[in-house]
Amino acid sequence: MERHEVLLGGPNEQRFGLARAVRMGPYVCVGGTAPIREDGTNVPVDDVEGQVRRCYEIVGEALRRAGASPADVVRTRTLLVHIEDAPVAIAVRKEFLGGTMPVDTIVEVSRFIDPEWLVEIEVDAIVPGPSTPATPATPATPATPATHSSPAAPAASAS
Repeated sequence: MERHEVLLGGPNEQRFGLARAVRMGPYVCVGGTAPIREDGTNVPVDDVEGQVRRCYEIVGEALRRAGASPADVVRTRTLLVHIEDAPVAIAVRKEFLGGTMPVDTIVEVSRFIDPEWLVEIEVDAIVPGPSTPATPATPATPATPATHSSPAAPAASAS
């Protein structure tokens, strides 16, 4: 089964050695996604809805590049610094997913690596049909068996 790593060019991809998403066969996993704007700055700490929306914008781009869509999402995980923000996060998640109803976990955490982040989102999807990603991947080399989807321009940031 071929591995396809989705890189969006976010500041932490190289810093931490992570991909925004990984697809193997029909399975797509989007890792902890933080509210980082395209210019590398954070969505303001007093805007939890804006932070959740930015996370889902990044998730949506990662899914698209992996050949998936919100309709393919089967699990979401929402990590919040303030559990009281759950209703806002749920409303934005429902908007992002349309009518798709995945299983979900919402947990409160004490903090994230950046103290301005109020939320991180993780998503898993299963894509029906052929397991070819929408974005062509770079050929794998013997030293790196994974394929990568690199950003065409400075795109959505990664956590």
